Formats: sequence, C-alpha cells, structure tokens
Amino acid sequence: MQLTQIQQITGTIILKTGLHIGGGDSEMRIGGIDNPVIKDPVSGLPYIPGSSLKGKMRSLLEWQLGLVGVAQGKPLSFQHLKDLKPDETLQARDLLKLFGGAPGGETEAIANEIGPSRLAFWDCPLNSQWQQDELGEHAKATEAKTENSIDRIKGVAANGAIRQTERVVASAQFDFRLSLKVHDDEDLLDMVLTGLKLLELDSLGGSGSRGYGKIKFLNMQMAGNDSLQMHFDQIQPFSNMHGAA
Repeated sequence: MQLTQIQQITGTIILKTGLHIGGGDSEMRIGGIDNPVIKDPVSGLPYIPGSSLKGKMRSLLEWQLGLVGVAQGKPLSFQHLKDLKPDETLQARDLLKLFGGAPGGETEAIANEIGPSRLAFWDCPLNSQWQQDELGEHAKATEAKTENSIDRIKGVAANGAIRQTERVVASAQFDFRLSLKVHDDEDLLDMVLTGLKLLELDSLGGSGSRGYGKIKFLNMQMAGNDSLQMHFDQIQPFSNMHGAA
C-alpha cells in the first residue's frame, strides 16, 4: 500500500437556515442565552467544527448504505464486516477506508489491509468576504431564537418551557476544506461527494427536524478536476435504489 496523492477539496458552505452547533458554555448568565453556539475563542466568531461534518456525514452514509443495523446503532467498524452480505462488503470497506474503525483482536489483519483513514476534515471559519460585506465591524453573526412548548389544553406556553437558542444567521458563509488521501489506484471520490450531498439533503447541527441547519455547498474545487461542482450537483444518492424515481 502506497500513498500516491493527497487531494484537497475546497468550497463554500452557505446556510439556508439558521445553524446551531452547541458550544457547551458552562456559565449561567441571568437573561443570557440557554444554548450558545460554538465560537472561536480568539475572534469570538462562530465556526463549523470539522468533527461535526465528519460525524454527520459518516452517519448518513451508513444509513444510505444500509449498514446501521449490522452495527446495532454504533459506528461501523472492522468486526462488523464478517456479518455483511457479499454485495454489502465492498462499500462497507470503502466507508472504513474513508473514516476508519476500531481495530483489535481478530480484526487486526483486516484493519491492516484496509489501512489508515483517508479523510481529514478542517474546521470551517466564517468567510472573510461575507464578514466584510454583511457584518461590518459591529454586527453579530448570530441570533437568539426563542422557543417554547405549548400546553395542549390551554393553548399557551407551558410554565418554564421558554428557552433561547443561539443560531448562526441564515445566509452566513463558511470556508470548507477536506483532505482525501489516495492509496495506490483507489477512487473514493464519489463516496465522499455522495456523503456531502446527503448533508445537503438532510441537515447539520442540532434541531434539524425543526428546520435548523439546512446547508448548501458551492464553489467546489479540486486540483485537476475542473468539473467537480457540476459532478457534485448531479449526484442523486438514492437513484439506484429499488423504487427510486
């Protein structure tokens, strides 16, 4: 196994709706935000952690490939390969090549065969041009969204159920980057792009079922591939499934 290339995929993430990725603020402030977003400790500006992109993308690919059941809700790993059908094994191995797994014991041989994880996600900072054009020097990139639970009988907000959640504002733009290591002649780019497309179709961060975290990837670029954005736009993750249109 030989490392033959490291591909850099860059682009822009545009928020179609407000985004909440929790910051774990341990301080309680009177009248403050209940659920703050994660922010850069130096600039105080929100960013998208690479770990959030990686975790959600891996989860969506495992669901799309039908691998969640065999792993019983845990991330797919090397020991699960023996329980897969032959037609599932190839894609499962490719997924483990991209994201890695937990080796040990009887799985050490297959882990060595598959090799190290190929994907590396970068944290995504706010796009500097968007900051300049939309924020200026004093405006904030976040908003406080008030939410509550409704008493089904009275039709009013239930006592103690009102909370404020901080969100990065819709239309915010972030610089996106990931690195894809290529070993020998393998080609895992399509699975990477499919995972990113699934993120577009689903959501990122918390409260996706309530409309948060809808995103779009634009300006996708990779050296030596002038049509990457066009290729990405044409991906239909469910087109080969039974009953798909």
